[in-house]
Amino acid sequence: KLTTKMAFSAFRSTLRGKGGQRAAGAAMAGLSTAFAGTAAVALTSDDVVHPEGLPWEHLGLFSAYDCGALRRGFQVYRQVCATCHSLERIHYRELVGVTHTTDELLAMASEVDFVDGPNDEGEMFERPGKLTDPLPSPYPNDEAGRAANGGALPPDLSLMVKARHAGQDYLFHLLTGYCDPPAGKPMMPGLYYNPYFPGGAIAMPPPLNDGGVEYEDGTSATISQQAKDVIEFLNWAAEPEADSRKKEAAKYMVVLAFTALMTGYYKRFKWSPYKTRAISYMKPN
Repeated sequence: KLTTKMAFSAFRSTLRGKGGQRAAGAAMAGLSTAFAGTAAVALTSDDVVHPEGLPWEHLGLFSAYDCGALRRGFQVYRQVCATCHSLERIHYRELVGVTHTTDELLAMASEVDFVDGPNDEGEMFERPGKLTDPLPSPYPNDEAGRAANGGALPPDLSLMVKARHAGQDYLFHLLTGYCDPPAGKPMMPGLYYNPYFPGGAIAMPPPLNDGGVEYEDGTSATISQQAKDVIEFLNWAAEPEADSRKKEAAKYMVVLAFTALMTGYYKRFKWSPYKTRAISYMKPN
């Protein structure tokens, strides 16, 4: 407390125009000393850069998902992310009217062969995909996924936005934050430096490149645009009911407001005879 008072006292002296530089230096030194204890507790164990909050439009109370962004994000997922990551909780039928039409999704699903059965002879067989099938996984099982990625299993992305702290912000900075490691930070073979990943070393190579996909609507496919679109799509995958939930909440709030007004009016109407009556006490003769 004493150090803090000295620091602010030195800072006030800068307003008098005397010894400005010395007082400012003393103020900064005092403040850094005063708050060193709490800062040390919060920062000495941090090995990661915390993501900055970004203004996601679809998170507003009266905002909805951008279907154009969802379609572009699904394209980024199919052409980039799906080579390693699964989205097992999403089925083709759930994308109808969100990213594509029914005919487009039927054609898309029919390109994939799914194992089904058993048939009348008790054997499994392959068939073209249907709208009721989930999006295909890049690996038949977890062991195959680890074997193809040097022992690291790429996680499923169905709930990734909700499974990470600061979901959308973290994923955006992770996808766009690859850079060269600083001096004195050696990287093991097969690892890449990303300051937003705990420890700074991540096995996933930079997945996005400028022009890595060609958007159907002509949008410029920069790294940041691809990251924004695929994250909004993953946000929808984690909360596909978000838009309908906001609509229902608006209806409930209107009904609740009407109920509150009617309750208040009824209370005043019911109690008005009792609150407006006058009670007089007469002395006995």
